[in-house]
Amino acid sequence: MAVETEPQLPAGLRISDLLELYYFMNLTRAVESRIRKLYLQGKVVGGVYGGFGQEAIGVGSAYALGSGDTVSPIHRDMGVQLVRGMSVRRVMAHWMARESGPTKGRDEDMHIGDLALGIFSPISMLGSSIPVAAGAALTFKQRGLNHVAMAYIGDGATNTGDFHEGLNFAATLRLPLVLIVENNQFAYSTPLEKSFAISQITERAAAYGIPGVRVDGNAVMAVYAAARSAVDSARAGDGPTMIECVTMRMRGHSEHDSATYVPKVMLEEWSQRDPIDRLDDYLTETGIMDEAKKSEIGDRIEREIDDAVQWADEQPFPDGDEVAEGVYATPV
Repeated sequence: MAVETEPQLPAGLRISDLLELYYFMNLTRAVESRIRKLYLQGKVVGGVYGGFGQEAIGVGSAYALGSGDTVSPIHRDMGVQLVRGMSVRRVMAHWMARESGPTKGRDEDMHIGDLALGIFSPISMLGSSIPVAAGAALTFKQRGLNHVAMAYIGDGATNTGDFHEGLNFAATLRLPLVLIVENNQFAYSTPLEKSFAISQITERAAAYGIPGVRVDGNAVMAVYAAARSAVDSARAGDGPTMIECVTMRMRGHSEHDSATYVPKVMLEEWSQRDPIDRLDDYLTETGIMDEAKKSEIGDRIEREIDDAVQWADEQPFPDGDEVAEGVYATPV
């Protein structure tokens, strides 16, 4: 008689974690979809930069971190924000420029963060997330804190000076830093083959004497496993790791970009590898999730977002006489 066994999971993951990963990935997509709707309704000022199809990267990597660790995300990392504790209410208040948002209505769109949660606000010059994270990692090392800093960049940002200088600095000092490279095939409208003379971005890790790991960015368990290993290594004092997560940007650079430069066949091919669908199939096939559980998670997300939008819409805008306060650090 055959004995049923639980599926093999990456180190540190339990079945309950898989359901939570599924929740966060779906929440990430649903939050960004609602933000896009608010943008089209004229309730959001500024551009909207989403990570549709890339949810496994932010969620899977951030899930590998612990309390006290920091993240330096970029504009497609809503999942990082949510996993690290940013509430949907505060996200919506931020996008709707309300006083109750993390920046109190002072900043817009992707520049969302909270130092109390260890989230550094994304910087428009994406490679700059590395020096910021390296600074946090250096602080951890100097103070004897066993924490890790995780930085995120896109494939295009690996061609910037901040990438090379920041990574060299972190590698030379053996800082506890993990670099997540979101390789989504296009740096705005420039395809990979016109940006690199190498076949894989991870080849650059060798130049700095650090490990380079390449994973399927649409497989959340693979992302988590690579991130968990890198985090453990950094925490043990072994220095940085670069993780290249291969994925596809399924929409334009932003919602106002039609992305006509992307071959349709490429989008069709990658649509068959949707990260949420893949985890859904796995959870269903292994019996971890049935239709009732799936509906329960979907209903929870819908309620959470409806509540957040309603709450944010009722919050005040910042006082015009005070909008310059809190923009710059107060001198000590």
